[in-house]
Amino acid sequence: MKILKRRPHLLILLTLVAAVTVIAAMVVQANRMETISPREERDRAASGTAVPSGQVDCRKVKCIALTFDGNPGEPTDRLMDLLKEYKASSTFFLEGRRIHEFPDVVRRIAREGHEIGDHTWTHAVLTDVSDAQIRDELRRTARAISRLTGSKPTLMRPPQGRTDDRVSKVSKELGMAQVLWTVTAKDYETNDAALITRRVLAGAGRDGIILLHPLHKGTVPAMPSILKSLSKQGYTFVTVSQILAPSKAEPGKIYK
Repeated sequence: MKILKRRPHLLILLTLVAAVTVIAAMVVQANRMETISPREERDRAASGTAVPSGQVDCRKVKCIALTFDGNPGEPTDRLMDLLKEYKASSTFFLEGRRIHEFPDVVRRIAREGHEIGDHTWTHAVLTDVSDAQIRDELRRTARAISRLTGSKPTLMRPPQGRTDDRVSKVSKELGMAQVLWTVTAKDYETNDAALITRRVLAGAGRDGIILLHPLHKGTVPAMPSILKSLSKQGYTFVTVSQILAPSKAEPGKIYK
């Protein structure tokens, strides 16, 4: 009788273990996906290939790419003012569901020379949904960005950095490369601007891709120190596409 009574608890435990195992396997798979560094991508370009006129050549200059994830709401305008002050070209990976609420901000991002990438419509974890939903999440956001800026995004960032072969396949189909990061400040965990600054500076390196989230309270207050310190260290701020030049991001591939 005791064994029979304990059996439901055992089944629940086994189910939980199985679920955790599946999730862990998915994370491991994403981490094992082949990634390409900016330097590796640049090296693919034919010898003697020049970057576009007027653009920074990161083969010769110490470059770093600031990237910002989320919807384009306030305080993005304040962030844009800081980026303009430091001539810091950056890449914004925008969620689509609230883009229509901030059309002027989205247009400003594009007008001031920043790059806009796709961060899905609802911030769905793409490895957890169907191929059809992956396609819908990315396509809807791309259309919303294109309507406001006149340009279709060629880069996307999978929420939580979660990707797999299916995500890569759909991204390729839609003409978008995937962009992960080399440094995250984990600004979603803290409002401490000083801590966010320390995390960014500790991980920064040549050809690095920095991940930040403007809507978290400590991020924009951290930006003056981040921008000032990286500038003093000799970094040139560029977009993701610029850090790959003279090569170009290949749809479906993962850059980090």
